[in-house]
Amino acid sequence: MSTIVQLVQGSAEWHTYRQSMRNASESAAVLGISPWVTPYQLWMLKTGRSVSQTNAAMARGTHLEPAARAAYEEKTGAVMQPLVMQDGVYSACLDGITLEGGLIVEIKCPFKGRDSELWRSVEGGTVPGHYGAQVQHQLMVSGAHEAHLWVFDGSEGLLLSVGRDEAAMEAISGAWDASQPFLDGDTPPPLTDRDTVSRVDAAWAAAAQQYLLAKRASEASTEALERAREALAGIATHPKESGAGVTVTRFWEQGLVDYKKVPALRGLDVTPYRGATREEVRVTERY
Repeated sequence: MSTIVQLVQGSAEWHTYRQSMRNASESAAVLGISPWVTPYQLWMLKTGRSVSQTNAAMARGTHLEPAARAAYEEKTGAVMQPLVMQDGVYSACLDGITLEGGLIVEIKCPFKGRDSELWRSVEGGTVPGHYGAQVQHQLMVSGAHEAHLWVFDGSEGLLLSVGRDEAAMEAISGAWDASQPFLDGDTPPPLTDRDTVSRVDAAWAAAAQQYLLAKRASEASTEALERAREALAGIATHPKESGAGVTVTRFWEQGLVDYKKVPALRGLDVTPYRGATREEVRVTERY
């Protein structure tokens, strides 16, 4: 059952509310089809480890939305009310919904207007997958039977009607269910190729070269140290021998416990005993 959430979109309370909800604008990222946000980046946002940044395109959309809604209402004759709606753990910030609730509108104001890929797609009668996921999520939450995708260039708009797609809604729910353990366990999802940024700047190249030279020197030093240790151990014949600044000691140590073989620990959920998730940095050499 859908309910109306009395929050002003863009307010501090609205941002706090969104942290714990499965939001329509995030479904494309959960599905792995967002051009802007990967599942890992979404996890960073949902856990508060990063903050969403407003760019020029987003600012343009916010600025033009009232005019875009007015232009849509003039064209269709429908009166649309912006609302935040919720159905269980799913939330949708609607750009507009009719009083009877059967029709919603999703407004897009692409930065390039008529020259944008979105405008050309809608003009051709298709909705890009990432926008389609957002609209289907909104239909799922609102219970509306139809959505209008309204693309506005600042003066004129283009309308495309979108019906309910139950299979798409099932895919959205399934993707959110699959991603929830990462949030509940405070464990990041696997990185994708799109999480990798290629660096070609001079600062990176210099630091990388310094690392590789240091690594080579460290490896050579480690090998030399191990050979010297083996030479000393090979000529030591007593439990403890000392001289010329070094001491060689032979001792016995108990083996490590293989906790997987302890019957009492089988099936035990060790999550409550784990420390907080922390970020670490690993540097590897690419061959």
